[in-house]
Amino acid sequence: MAVTDEKDIQQLKKRLIELADKAYSRNIYTYTPFLGLAEQQAYYAVEREVSYAGVRMEGGVPLCERKIIRFGDPGYEEAFPIVRMEILPRTPKFAENLTHRDFLGSVMNLGIERCKLGDIMIDGEKALLFVREELADYVIENLTRIKHTSVQVHTAPELAASYEPRYEELKGTVASVRLDSVLSLAYPLSRSKLTAYIEGGRVFVNGKLITSNGYRLKEGDIISVRKMGRIVYDGVLSETKKGRYLAAIRRYL
Repeated sequence: MAVTDEKDIQQLKKRLIELADKAYSRNIYTYTPFLGLAEQQAYYAVEREVSYAGVRMEGGVPLCERKIIRFGDPGYEEAFPIVRMEILPRTPKFAENLTHRDFLGSVMNLGIERCKLGDIMIDGEKALLFVREELADYVIENLTRIKHTSVQVHTAPELAASYEPRYEELKGTVASVRLDSVLSLAYPLSRSKLTAYIEGGRVFVNGKLITSNGYRLKEGDIISVRKMGRIVYDGVLSETKKGRYLAAIRRYL
């Protein structure tokens, strides 16, 4: 369900409506593959049209960007087809400093489509991978190496809803709680550069595309900047005598 152009967007909208109709008419749950932030915008464009079916989105933990959409309200609860997996070096002493790109590349080299994979969160020497349940055993059996590092993979225990990967806490003064001002705390870029990112469709707040510099943030908002990471806006701590605001954010590593 990768979205690359307007034709793909229209096809994805149609597919979402079909899944909603199937869930409602058969009184069952239906699921999408994992959808990235750009793909999720197709859902938000038809959100009102499919709301009758009952809708829920899940990625594994609240901070996940890639999510599965579930349609249906059949009167019973059913777990999302998501399995949490831990990838750890077999010999931590000799492990390389692996990046998100390293983990993702090695998993996809197993022949797995991106739509079957959720987020990959790096936490020290290990990575947490969210994957469709039908692929869990395959990943465990076949993912043995990331670059030159031998790894082991196993199913992770249940995570608390409050789980967070590693982050850096940042504080600084801003003129307002506008999106561009708060982003300047996380990324040492010029206002014009940040404006280009926002207007260019690279910034999402709570999963929704935001193209206005002046969008006013609320405490707890999750901000994702494509290819740069994500932050959480923790709100205003105090106001200075000059009318500026001391704000706090968490930038995930």
